[in-house]
Amino acid sequence: MRKINKYFVLFTCFSAAPLFAHNAVIKIEGENIYKSLRLTPPVYNAAHKNLSDILIKDENGENVPYFINSSVQNKNSSRQTYPLTLINSYVKDEYFFFDYKLSFSQDGDIIANSLEFLTNNTGFAKRVDVFGSYDDINWDFVQNDMLYVVEGKSKLDVFFHRPQKYTHYRFRIANNMERISFERVNLVFNKEIIDETYFIESFVPQFTVENEDGKTKIIIEGLKNLRLCDLSIETNSMFIRTVRAPQGIAKELYNLSINSTRYTDIVLPLNRRISQDEKYVVTIDDGDDKPIDVKGIVVRYFADDIVFQKSAGNVHTLEFSDTSRAAPVYDIQRYKTKILKEPIDKLELGEISYVQQSPERDEISVRIIFNIAVTLVALALGVVIVLKLKK
Repeated sequence: MRKINKYFVLFTCFSAAPLFAHNAVIKIEGENIYKSLRLTPPVYNAAHKNLSDILIKDENGENVPYFINSSVQNKNSSRQTYPLTLINSYVKDEYFFFDYKLSFSQDGDIIANSLEFLTNNTGFAKRVDVFGSYDDINWDFVQNDMLYVVEGKSKLDVFFHRPQKYTHYRFRIANNMERISFERVNLVFNKEIIDETYFIESFVPQFTVENEDGKTKIIIEGLKNLRLCDLSIETNSMFIRTVRAPQGIAKELYNLSINSTRYTDIVLPLNRRISQDEKYVVTIDDGDDKPIDVKGIVVRYFADDIVFQKSAGNVHTLEFSDTSRAAPVYDIQRYKTKILKEPIDKLELGEISYVQQSPERDEISVRIIFNIAVTLVALALGVVIVLKLKK
């Protein structure tokens, strides 16, 4: 019975342990509905590597839905217009034909992804067949579409299913009783470029330096779980040496001054590598030279924003614990693109409170947990049997 009580106490301690060990206060500010919070290195260091353990709580302790955003997209549009000139129009059978060619000769191919028309006619809706040619002799069918101007609504453009390079275009319209004609026809090439800019932050970490066997080891703290962009070495020493980082990263860096001209490259690209360890070791191959004097280290990393809608109260809490679990899935993720177009208040994370987990909790093995579960089930069945016998 003593053994059973021991297991029961252990099971109670294990089940009652809080899931989240660390938290930080989020002070809600600003008038906008949506808020964003830039995660800091201490959060990455203490949270699970894929951030699946993060929760946001409002003042009532309710979960606040959020999504993670790592970049901002900028759309840049350019428009090129090529006017067409009418070279022929005629009627054949029940069809009306209009032949156009490029008004000006161009160097190289002309690429277009649409046609736009200008007409003074109103009150019509016509299907137009579009053909293309390079010589005004051999014509290829391109596609068909509707053109209309009806009751104040109009559609006077044709968007190609794929970009076209023809120099001549023919338009065929059936039953053109309205005798519609076009004042102007243009080829148009619209190009939209989406630039994605990732959030990159920099900070100065704590580090120590060790010199031995012709190598300088820079031991850096606070990089665990960060998606690393690059690392800069601050020094007044003159050098040209190979610098190595974990996961096979190496580059020759230098800081030289020759004939009053300075040559400097002290940045080691880290190519989004993720540090798995508490300490990140960078090694400088000194050979027979004197070790350089490392005065400072600057690390840049790819950061994330937590974006959420304000809930109850003016103070929320960010909770995390390096717990392996499935990341929460919220509806807000499905309309992320629309939210990012809205004004968003940028918040700062307060001081982080770390709670140490109970050592005995970590020592509970799967076998002990299984035995506890079996014991509790047996106890429950025993109680049921005794109660039935008493009846």
